[in-house]
Amino acid sequence: MTGELMVKAEGVHKSYGAAHILRGIDLEVRSGEVFCLVGPSGSGKSTFLRCINHLERIDGGRLSVDGQLVGYRQKGDKLYELKDSEVAAQRRDIGMVFQRFNLFPHMTALANVMEAPIQVKGESKAVARERAERLLDRVGLSDRMGNYPSQLSGGQQQRVAIARALAMEPKLMLFDEPTSALDPELVGDVLDVMRDLAESGMTMIVVTHEMGFAREVGDSLVFMDGGVVVESGHPRDVLTNPQHDRTKAFLSKVL
Repeated sequence: MTGELMVKAEGVHKSYGAAHILRGIDLEVRSGEVFCLVGPSGSGKSTFLRCINHLERIDGGRLSVDGQLVGYRQKGDKLYELKDSEVAAQRRDIGMVFQRFNLFPHMTALANVMEAPIQVKGESKAVARERAERLLDRVGLSDRMGNYPSQLSGGQQQRVAIARALAMEPKLMLFDEPTSALDPELVGDVLDVMRDLAESGMTMIVVTHEMGFAREVGDSLVFMDGGVVVESGHPRDVLTNPQHDRTKAFLSKVL
């Protein structure tokens, strides 16, 4: 089901001043895998996700996507940071969906999804529109294409955000707690879209508090706390039979 190595983290460190947020993260995500990151707030999950597309610079270690170092090039033993334009080119292949939807408020759902392929890839409006319509239909919003974000519920806005990320035809999708800002009754629609994506073979890294989704859809699960990987394994194994006391304590509060 899963294939080549898509993401490899080797001893990844990240600090903000004196705060050491990531303390040597080692993990691997294979192509086609749904990889879930869980843990308490402040454990470094979202920071790690942002490092994968170089929204945050790492301070130590190495991080690569599809065999390419993220944000750096290696020359001899040294790493040199890439130019902004080179980082932006790498980011084209990585879709990201945030807690907050970050849609352009002055654009319709359709225009939001069309924008990046036209501006970044130089696609024609006709090609971008055809794909945008198809993607909005896929996320169940074919009747909302002409609506502005203010006319959509939070769940609908998040589904537009997922369609927008998919419009760049990424090889990897990152989800940073995509349902945490939603009313409970809206969560299911977004998770259904993510489930559909998983079934289509999209490689996904999902920071989530939705343990049911992790158990049903995830291929791998990592529990993080204090900037380290405490425990990892198949979601069902970790969630039903955690081995580490910190994992047990966390799961006793959320399950």
